[in-house]
Amino acid sequence: MGDGAELRLDVRRFQAPILRKSLFQAITSFGGFGVTAAAMYLSAGVSYWLSLALAPLAAGFLVRIFIIQHDCGHRAFFHHRRANDLLGFACSLLTLAPYASWRHQHAGHHGVWNNLDRRESGADIYSSCLTVAEYHELSPRRRWWHRTTRHPIVANILLPPLVFLGLYRVPFDTPRAWRRERRAVYVTDIVLVALFGGLGLLLGFGEVASVQLPIMIFASIIGVWLFSVQHRAATTRWARQDDWDAVSASLQGSTYLRLPAVLQWFTGNIGYHHIHHLNPRIPNYRLQECHESIPRLRDVPTLSLRDGLSALRYALWDEDHGRMVMFREADHIPATPMPAAGPAAATARIAQSGD
Repeated sequence: MGDGAELRLDVRRFQAPILRKSLFQAITSFGGFGVTAAAMYLSAGVSYWLSLALAPLAAGFLVRIFIIQHDCGHRAFFHHRRANDLLGFACSLLTLAPYASWRHQHAGHHGVWNNLDRRESGADIYSSCLTVAEYHELSPRRRWWHRTTRHPIVANILLPPLVFLGLYRVPFDTPRAWRRERRAVYVTDIVLVALFGGLGLLLGFGEVASVQLPIMIFASIIGVWLFSVQHRAATTRWARQDDWDAVSASLQGSTYLRLPAVLQWFTGNIGYHHIHHLNPRIPNYRLQECHESIPRLRDVPTLSLRDGLSALRYALWDEDHGRMVMFREADHIPATPMPAAGPAAATARIAQSGD
């Protein structure tokens, strides 16, 4: 048995969910969010600035709820599929990310991450990237557009709220063949209209918007930042299909983001992303235990919080030198012809998506 197979077998020991821990996490996450949101509504009558000051805390609980939804999508939070799906759908009514379609899309991501020959479409600008050669092959206009849409202010501050509040209300990136998932998007919308419509009638639509929008804006920015740095940091490695394998891609193609304890709690341990990719069936509350129990999992590139904030600048893969680079670095790398297969098709897909 190879080292990779042995490692995956060793990690599998931590895959079973623990009911009491799952229930406790769900109760504290939903409860914390509910209490904080209620405090925001109550304090808004005294001072809206006081209410707004609580929005980051509520957003932290909402990020934690999204991690639960994420675990449910991987069938990792409960033993039974139906229990995962019911809780996952309940989470989606707060996170605004339609559960069924997001789960299906995310499963695809786990099959191709950091594989240069199997990159997903340009609809996902956060876990995919161009090589330096592909970037140089773009026309000046498309190069400007690609660079602008990946700028941290655009990609990680302006776009996330638009994605969660707007794009997720329609099956914008869901193939037509996924009929069940496409229907589920609209079912989610109908329930959201009923939920927030009822809350608006009870409390006032202006009051609901003044509380819910800041929470969603903060939470979406934090969530997208987490997803970005876990796939496009300076230490991230990409490989061609012939050189790609799941274990190497987990340990070198995704990151270990070491966060302060309080932030690790609110982000549901998702900083242990190298382990999550190695085995997505491990519940988030067992990732740290797994990390500390297996020495090889600790011998991986590690990002601090400061590293994670600066990692957003790394947007291109320098295939000649085997490293991630920033746009300004790519400008000084001599253009080289692209390999005959793989990247050209990926560039075409990205161009068709609007870059």
